[in-house]
Amino acid sequence: MEVALKGVFGVDTDLIRDGTYFVAETDEALVGCGGWSHRKKLFGGDSYPDREPEELDPRTDSARIRAFFVHPSWARKGIGRAILALCETEALARGFRSMELMATLPGIRLYAALGFEGSDRISYQLSPGLTMEMLPMKKILKP
Repeated sequence: MEVALKGVFGVDTDLIRDGTYFVAETDEALVGCGGWSHRKKLFGGDSYPDREPEELDPRTDSARIRAFFVHPSWARKGIGRAILALCETEALARGFRSMELMATLPGIRLYAALGFEGSDRISYQLSPGLTMEMLPMKKILKP
């Protein structure tokens, strides 16, 4: 996970600049975060080589769900669900009719419970000899 966070899943400043990235916090700490994107890139931070900053067409493309993390102490308390609901509302308001994401294995259960369907798992190479299993998932939005 440490290698993934430093490379592929690091900060994506496009999400911040676009105003589509959200955080959940308590008085003491950041407990979760996540966002959505109207850009082509499905995953990857600023250091990811395949940035794809081009805009998507909401009439034909799916919005991207991006960079969801919930602190383990706050798992299963509705944080990810609440952030995802906000992302869905905003994507619908921008005209998107579907959303896609690349789920890490711990996230599959949440996304499936919220209506996302997966295809075949992929193995993504993080570094030589180190891979991470992920699952592309998609959800059709209902206005």
